[in-house]
Amino acid sequence: MLLRLKLYRLLLKLAVYPLPFAACYFGLVSWAFIWPALGRHADLAPYSRFVIPFFACFVWAFFAEHYKVTSVDELFRERTGARAVLAACTATSAVVLTALYFSGKGEFSRGFFVLSLLALFVLAILLRAAFRALCRNHLDFYRPTRLLIVGTDRFARDASTRIQRLSFAPCQVAAFVRLPGQQIAVKDCRVLELDELCALSAIADIDEAVIAIPPEQFSLIPGILRCLDHLCLPARALVDLGEGIVVRERLFQLGRMQMVDLTRTPADFLDYALLKRAFDICFSTAVLLLLSPLLLLIALLIRLTSPGPVFFTQERIGLNGRPFTMYKFRTMQLAAASESNTRWTTAHDPRCTPFGSLLRRTSLDELPQFLNVLKGDMSVVGPRPERSHFVHKFLQQVGRYNNRHCLRVGITGWAQVNGWRGDTSIDKRIEYDLYYLQNWSFAFDLRIILLTVLSGLINRNAY
Repeated sequence: MLLRLKLYRLLLKLAVYPLPFAACYFGLVSWAFIWPALGRHADLAPYSRFVIPFFACFVWAFFAEHYKVTSVDELFRERTGARAVLAACTATSAVVLTALYFSGKGEFSRGFFVLSLLALFVLAILLRAAFRALCRNHLDFYRPTRLLIVGTDRFARDASTRIQRLSFAPCQVAAFVRLPGQQIAVKDCRVLELDELCALSAIADIDEAVIAIPPEQFSLIPGILRCLDHLCLPARALVDLGEGIVVRERLFQLGRMQMVDLTRTPADFLDYALLKRAFDICFSTAVLLLLSPLLLLIALLIRLTSPGPVFFTQERIGLNGRPFTMYKFRTMQLAAASESNTRWTTAHDPRCTPFGSLLRRTSLDELPQFLNVLKGDMSVVGPRPERSHFVHKFLQQVGRYNNRHCLRVGITGWAQVNGWRGDTSIDKRIEYDLYYLQNWSFAFDLRIILLTVLSGLINRNAY
């Protein structure tokens, strides 16, 4: 829900900022048609064609932000936004005219300038209307967000109704959670007791949890979050602060409602969702193409040195606690899945083939995981994916263990380049994973990749 709102904001900005170029083009066409019809000479200096639109874009971007022309929150308040657009156009024209005056470029077409200004105003109004209609109809780009509503009283019922009426961010209520002593005012939907959350699967078809309780019950939120922890869901709380109070960042606007983001992670940032994903695709594609001869050689040697398939597949736990099938080159003799799923690999493990031991020491057995990255199951950098058996075990033993699943798991990570891989301290591994979660940046990812290439491929704990 939050990521979708941020995507809308980015798209609106990208559409609004270049409008002066389009406005100048329409102004130029109109001016070139009208002026000769009036018997006047139509000749435009090069700086009027190129320099003015380029400068106007920067000025317009500043005033569009200042007057909230690019604000998605204002876009859905059932008004045209003409006042904000007019203010931004007026301020932009004043700055551009002043700059032209002091630059000494006194000879420019006032008709072209006026027509471009009118085109900018009309285009901005039409763009906002088109963007509003597109977001509300959303052309089936996204499936509705499935919500778990914590609360069953009238407050929660009214909140769920308002959330589901948001046409620009379609949502569906999967279930309600009744708090102790709370009345049930909801109908025609599944109702769970709070203690039943522990039995709810982490892979249930639920995308987010919304805590819909009155402000006087906010003291219950820590306990509710503990009950939700094993589900590994983004948790939001509906906040009713009264009319006229607008909040940002941790508190964000959803239409006319105000919500607080209780589990903010890098996954809610556009640079993580877009930049990191684009890098993952490009980097993985390049690795698979450049190393394709090596991959073929490894596959051939595996077939020649031991019977069985080239690839080893195993279920691992990924983003939001959802399982996926991870690919590796097979390094061991064939054995029952129950054994490999519940047993650590040790040094000089008799199950390993001689060639497999070499692959594990050099981490070359993990190269097929770049296919998982292309599929979207993994990232190049992130917490290492763990087997289901150990995830359930560590959830009972290690505090905040499930926080690592708020990010897409990775081939390499901050814990791995610091030596915490394989059969090592889980507490230290979680400590490094949480540090990565709290300090993620694209530059941090590049640093981890560089450390992996320089020192992490051959590791004393890789066996």
